[in-house]
Amino acid sequence: MYVSVIVPRPLDGAFTYRVPQEMEARISIGKRVIVPFGPRRYVTGIIEGIQFTRPADVAAVKDVIEVLDESPTVIHPQIKLWHWLADYYMCPVGDVFKAALPAGLKLESESVVEAAGDVEPEVYESLSDDDMKIVTAVRDKGKVSIKDLARSMGGRPVETAVSKLVDRGVLEMYESVVNRYRRVKMSLVTPLIAKGDNAALQAAFESVKRSEGQQKALLQIVALSSFNNATVPTRPVSKADLLEASAEYTWEHVQALKRKGLVDISVREVSRFTAPEDGDGKFAAPLPSLSPAQAEALRGIHESFMSKSVTLLHGVTSSGKTEIYMHLIDHVMKQGRQVLFLVPEIALTTQLTRRLQRVFGAKVRIYHSKFTDNERVDIWRDMLGSPGPCVVIGARSSLFLPFSNLGLVIVDEEHEPSYKQYDPAPRYNGRDAAIVLASLHGAKTLLGSATPTVETYYKATEGGKYGLVSLLTRYGDVCLPDIEVIDLAAERRKHAVDGAFSNVLVAEGRRMLRDGRQLIFFHNRRGFSPRARCRQCQFVPKCDHCDVSLTYHKHSNTLECHYCGAIYPVPKVCPNCHEPAMEIEGYGTERIEDGVSALYPDARILRLDLDTTRSKEAYGHIIDDFSAHKADILVGTQMVTKGLDFGDVGMVGVVNADNVINYPDFRSAERAFNMLEQVSGQAGRRAGAPGKVMIQTYTPDHPVIGFVRRHDYPGFYEYEIEQRRQFVYPPFSRVINIFIRHRDRSVAHSVARDYASRLRTLLGNRVNGPVEPPVARVASQYIMQVMLRVETEASIKQVKAILRSVYVEMNSGVEKSGAGIYYDVDPV
Repeated sequence: MYVSVIVPRPLDGAFTYRVPQEMEARISIGKRVIVPFGPRRYVTGIIEGIQFTRPADVAAVKDVIEVLDESPTVIHPQIKLWHWLADYYMCPVGDVFKAALPAGLKLESESVVEAAGDVEPEVYESLSDDDMKIVTAVRDKGKVSIKDLARSMGGRPVETAVSKLVDRGVLEMYESVVNRYRRVKMSLVTPLIAKGDNAALQAAFESVKRSEGQQKALLQIVALSSFNNATVPTRPVSKADLLEASAEYTWEHVQALKRKGLVDISVREVSRFTAPEDGDGKFAAPLPSLSPAQAEALRGIHESFMSKSVTLLHGVTSSGKTEIYMHLIDHVMKQGRQVLFLVPEIALTTQLTRRLQRVFGAKVRIYHSKFTDNERVDIWRDMLGSPGPCVVIGARSSLFLPFSNLGLVIVDEEHEPSYKQYDPAPRYNGRDAAIVLASLHGAKTLLGSATPTVETYYKATEGGKYGLVSLLTRYGDVCLPDIEVIDLAAERRKHAVDGAFSNVLVAEGRRMLRDGRQLIFFHNRRGFSPRARCRQCQFVPKCDHCDVSLTYHKHSNTLECHYCGAIYPVPKVCPNCHEPAMEIEGYGTERIEDGVSALYPDARILRLDLDTTRSKEAYGHIIDDFSAHKADILVGTQMVTKGLDFGDVGMVGVVNADNVINYPDFRSAERAFNMLEQVSGQAGRRAGAPGKVMIQTYTPDHPVIGFVRRHDYPGFYEYEIEQRRQFVYPPFSRVINIFIRHRDRSVAHSVARDYASRLRTLLGNRVNGPVEPPVARVASQYIMQVMLRVETEASIKQVKAILRSVYVEMNSGVEKSGAGIYYDVDPV
């Protein structure tokens, strides 16, 4: 027997291994196996095929080392999705595997060293001081991995030195497969006294009367295990619950009860993922009632699903899309099927989870990258265990979960760029992958947004590929907020601007606070200031590894690169002219927060950006506190635009709209309209409390500002689709960006020119570039970009075949140069 195995390496295709006869009965597709890969390494692979003849094109076939699973960890639709992602987004299937499976399910070997025995004394005497330090460290630890050894040696590389010591017989090295996943085990205590046997119960207490601790422990076990409730069976009591109930006994007292035969103590593996119990009725809320407009939209979706696999729900902000989603979820789960509810940001899972749990209780699952790896493994195994009808809420990574009976996929805020994975590969769009996932399961897909992407709206109107249902009134007939555009240039001429805030914006904020309303200030740059600058020579410090200016962060008093994460001290004097003239210039959310605090000294302020939400819980705490009115003002980046629901917000202030409008990209207008319209939708979401949006800009006559002012998505769409048609951008073409990177700028340019030239001979004027992207160096790698724009009627499959053939043709030269080439299909 031979198996085709996908390995978590950036390599195309699967690798063939022979199955030892004693393992053949345990082999099946989707199971994990440990296989040798390379001279000494062992990795976890996934079986994707089985055959009984040795492949003719394979010179040497290695054996499978171990079968890890009793049942498959990856199911058939998942493997099909992996191959679709690899093919469509032009990346190795090994990269997809690496991204899909939690690290705890991917066992790998690591090199372990230990001291060799019977080493002659003169060998030690001939070692250098550095070598002896390594030998001493290994002896002290007994057995130690190369990684831990390097850490103990101050982080310096030790591989070469260890290899030489192994060659000299001083150290021994071998590979050890490491499983970093740790199961959670729970001790359970169950009374062994027959239920209803009062004589036996009295005898049990008689046997422990000399130990007050044992009496108290037995009394608590009887109480917590429902022993005295004749209508329910006796249930085991967890050790944690038992010890938490009282301090009058210890675990030793419980173990003494076991020795006397009064209780049984068992150990059971449990999942870290604990779904909320709904037995007490806490989550037994009925489905929300729908307004006539919502009910009509729901009927429209059901009708659309009869003829279309994908439907767009175009609902204005605060129109009640979530209530419609809940009715659809209930409908699908009553059929015994599962639902995937995708959101663009982890922040959105907090509010959404609570709303769904109130109705669906323990049937709600959550999955995203902020969970620990052990938690993600537990949720994966829970899904593999066929949890029955359930709804999974998650960011794009939840696409990879092992759904067994998927009936519906909801993609909320489908326009969000956050659905796109940028680095590392696979560079997939979660929205588009979700549509494919649904089709593999025979499920339906619902896309929801107040500001759909131009491509999606085109497919739902002119293209006819998707169904379209519109919901154009807010829930409860609440009016959309009034929008006032503030011309910052004119205000500055009147000296009516304090820092980043115009007087009219500040005054409106004060009025709202006096009325007990909340404020949101939106600014799409985090940090304190976008740059430090020398007022003498205008020098701006840049990252040593990236072509970007450094952002000043006041809380740490450092300059940080938002591309590679490098941190630098703030220079006391200018590195260029050596004058003490460095100053902080511009505004980030941290500085906006300081400014807001000075303008409204009595207000309670929160900030929502990447810097304040590093932990899994941070999102929830900030959103909960603002929702509960524990803060008056929220300052945030684009995170505050993404479908959050705050009922008391009276005013939204856009500090500088030009930050989102002026970006060199064909999607900049769409991105700006979506962001401004979405953040505007946070104001005045409840009846009787109209909202106000104040947009500060230096370009008040920009077309996007006009469409936002009128809340005119159809008008914006008509304007934008005409621009796209004129310049042949999506949806009238398909775009593939090709990136070439190298540590040497001249090599990157040379390879990019050669690559573009070869493509141009085959694809003509569809090839644009090469050019340097706006940020032309990241993490010490110089980047060049070639854009391929292909008409929609052309065969994209054939175009990708040409790209691959050119890559193979150039491969030897590219490898010699050390350049890297990767593709971004359908960039956003």
